[in-house]
Amino acid sequence: MRRELKFECLDDAIEECERLIQNGYTKSGKWSLAQICCHLRLTIESNMNGYPLWMTLLGYPLRPVLRSFVLPKLLDGNSPNGIKTARMFIPPDDLNDAYEVDRFKTCVSRFGASSDSMHAHPGFGNMTNRQFDLFHASHAAHHLSFLHPETNRV
Repeated sequence: MRRELKFECLDDAIEECERLIQNGYTKSGKWSLAQICCHLRLTIESNMNGYPLWMTLLGYPLRPVLRSFVLPKLLDGNSPNGIKTARMFIPPDDLNDAYEVDRFKTCVSRFGASSDSMHAHPGFGNMTNRQFDLFHASHAAHHLSFLHPETNRV
């Protein structure tokens, strides 16, 4: 069971992560907050530093279809569940929430401060930095929607 979340930028995702740290949460998916933050950080770092060539070569032929049909759904908050990710983006099990939220915050800060063009996404291609911010924010909303804030915590 997922909750409805929509972020306009990565800073919204950071605020949600901080709320979850402060108030606690329960999972309805596979990953903890730490694992989600690690996964998001790894994908953003690849966007800034470059994706592996094999990933770009596999994604390139699919770009027109993915960009036309999948990207708009993702940006609208209708990200499909259960899509397998590359092994390099799968976080380990033994991560600390507070530590990984801090690492995610540092990554988002670096991303936001960059005026350099980001590397093309393997499946969606080139976008402006603002479009990538919205893309990553939508990706974060998808994953964080599987975490439910504790309401009775003092």
